Amino acid sequence: MASSPAAALATQTDVLIVGAGPAGLTLAASLTQLGVDHVLIERADAVQPGSKAAFVQPRALEYLDRVGVADRLVAAGVRGRHFSVHDGPRTLLRASYDNLDSPFPMMLLVSQQTTEKHLDRRLTELGGTVRRRHKLITFSPDFPGVTAAVAAPDGSVHAVYARYVVGADGVHSRVRSTAGIDFPGTAREQLFALADVRFEPGSASALLEDTTFFFSSEGMLLTSPLAGGQHRVVASVPSGSKAPTAEEIETLLATRGPRESGSKVAEVITASTYHVQERAAEKLSDGPVFLLGDAAHTHSPAGGQGMNTGIQDAGNLAWKLHAVLTGLAPESLLDTYHGERHPVSVGLVAFTSQMTSLATMRDPELCQLRNDIVAAAARAPHVTDWLARRLSQLDISYSPEPADGTYHVGQRVSPTLVPAAGLDWTLALPTSHTGPAETGRIGPVNVEFVDGLETPLLIRPDGYLAAHGVSTDPHAVLTNLASYLPGGPPR
Repeated sequence: MASSPAAALATQTDVLIVGAGPAGLTLAASLTQLGVDHVLIERADAVQPGSKAAFVQPRALEYLDRVGVADRLVAAGVRGRHFSVHDGPRTLLRASYDNLDSPFPMMLLVSQQTTEKHLDRRLTELGGTVRRRHKLITFSPDFPGVTAAVAAPDGSVHAVYARYVVGADGVHSRVRSTAGIDFPGTAREQLFALADVRFEPGSASALLEDTTFFFSSEGMLLTSPLAGGQHRVVASVPSGSKAPTAEEIETLLATRGPRESGSKVAEVITASTYHVQERAAEKLSDGPVFLLGDAAHTHSPAGGQGMNTGIQDAGNLAWKLHAVLTGLAPESLLDTYHGERHPVSVGLVAFTSQMTSLATMRDPELCQLRNDIVAAAARAPHVTDWLARRLSQLDISYSPEPADGTYHVGQRVSPTLVPAAGLDWTLALPTSHTGPAETGRIGPVNVEFVDGLETPLLIRPDGYLAAHGVSTDPHAVLTNLASYLPGGPPR
């Protein structure tokens, strides 16, 4: 596990990352892979147990594959194939991941703690480290960057000059508050209980083997299998409730879930309660300051979206920082981080809020109407396919154009069409191309021939389309690479 070495804290760096959760670790691993100098600090002394996130979606796995983590995570988790909505034993909706156009057609069921451990390990392999038990006190402008005051484990305070500072330090972000960035939104009054449990052998209903929302007038219930024979249970509970006991979890399952099952809890691994906040930062960047993950957006855990969005925040920002710091791109490229990711944040908060509002309805007549509408909608053509793409985050696009089967700049390019090449740019050429072309890596551009491709594609390091119909000469593309950056001239 990456940890704080005995060497003194650097006094200057290109990027200071505050917070070593999934978003901060993904950014640090990406920057290390790209050769960008950075310092990653974290208040905690180790990866923390008991975190809420339990799903890694296909789009996040596609990016984590670029930094060498996806296969290990898949091996450590459970491959979830379906997302279901039930009213007791009645199936209202069942969305399948089986037909998703991705190398990872699954909702990977794995704890955030496991995800962080694998990212931490990969960071170490790449030559990076986490400076644990280091705390950001404050920072102040020091043109063109900032100078930060960082407290070390022994209580001493060190000044660190950074060209850029990135807040990946959670809902109560010190970076966000110091920068004076507003965090508008609301905090739901509804309290939620979360527990990871083991059932007695043979007692768990088969309905608990999908990731399942149970819609009940008694309140919301979400269940999901996890690795190691565990299950996660999330439920709305009355204000003032304590962390649920085994007996209380059994009651929740009996009154809201697969009522006929008689599921018996053998062990409660972890249990807690929490309130949901629904907020999105007013802006994700302010000069040399950037926000990722929960520091940028926080919301209901409905649909398993949050950690995945933070991982993709990091993927969007990493290559842009590299391009600017190496002189490939003007600093204005960094403005596109907010432009591309802020709409995703706002949409995420709205989507999960709607899911939570639907799931926590209590009026019996309205609940029956809701359930009938959901069941009817599920029978309509393509609805469950749409939901699977929405939950998987494969539908996230930075293009204003609709996904109509044609190429649009800013849309995701599936790795099943053009395989990922680490954090390189990729020039994908049709196999029908007859002119001379080199293959392999040329500078930051990886060149490969692709069966079934109709036109040359240039793909960004985060897997989104930079341009189509480009030159088949990789040297020409490399020479003009800056012209294909987002925010540049129309192309």
